[in-house]
Amino acid sequence: MTSSSAGASVDPNPMFAIFLMTSAMLIVPIMDIIAKYLSSALPALEVTFGRFFFQFLICLLIALAAGRITRLRSRQPVVNFVRGVLLALASLSFFTAVKYMSVATAISIFFIEPMVLTILAALILKEKVGIRRIGAILVGLLGAIVILRPNLAEIGLVSLLPVLTAFLFSFYLLINKLYPVEDDLLTIQFGAGLSGALLLGAALIAGTLADIEDFRFVVPSWPQIGLLALIGLISFAAHGLVVAAFQRGSASTLAPLQYVEIVSATLFGYLVFSDFPDGPTWIGIALIIASGLYIAHRERMRKTETQADTVAEM
Repeated sequence: MTSSSAGASVDPNPMFAIFLMTSAMLIVPIMDIIAKYLSSALPALEVTFGRFFFQFLICLLIALAAGRITRLRSRQPVVNFVRGVLLALASLSFFTAVKYMSVATAISIFFIEPMVLTILAALILKEKVGIRRIGAILVGLLGAIVILRPNLAEIGLVSLLPVLTAFLFSFYLLINKLYPVEDDLLTIQFGAGLSGALLLGAALIAGTLADIEDFRFVVPSWPQIGLLALIGLISFAAHGLVVAAFQRGSASTLAPLQYVEIVSATLFGYLVFSDFPDGPTWIGIALIIASGLYIAHRERMRKTETQADTVAEM
């Protein structure tokens, strides 16, 4: 789960943008694979806390080394805090999901996010949604149902957590539409890491004091601490790659590349856990990808028409 908030503009370079976006989508599932591995010994809440704490720490160290510590102050502190909280809750939901299901399956279900975002934008932002996009949404949701049915039977309601992740991330993207990002990449990542670590750290303390299983702090070993730090580093690097890609290439070109994440998740999941999606799951994945690509196409067409109308009125 990464966002495309861009900072300063740079010269367009479509091929380099494609390389950056593909690289990001190839490494993001590694973070999820590590989280799944760690969740066998550590609570998902603690793993998620580690992801945000080390992201915060990495940003702080970079700012100190570059003499930019004073520039970490956000122009939108409240908005950035809300962004961080939504990302933290989305990550917690997803990391809990991959504890019980394969990473590829969880990511595939999560990719109903473009459909969810379209629905929420219509309800909250009053954006117009045509009959063709409604049809695409229904196709994507059908794909999610195809994937979910056996998982609901096997592991119960926990299989719906990727759906919750999609909703939380869609609200995060809606916040970005309502309040365009005004800070640079390092400030954004620092803010997200700090707010996420504060929220999840407080939950971890409360869970430990209340002695709630799955919310209770477990002292990690040094190798586990190293893996938690690696999750934070991957999150930081992947977000940076996505932002750099969107600075150099158009959203219509880069958006379809997000589905490379399913391929890399399948590969790494098979290599590490011997997980491989079955036939019906691949059918559901195909429906979700087709739906997402069509929604992206319609969004591009809508923006082109809006720009053409603006030019005509000038």
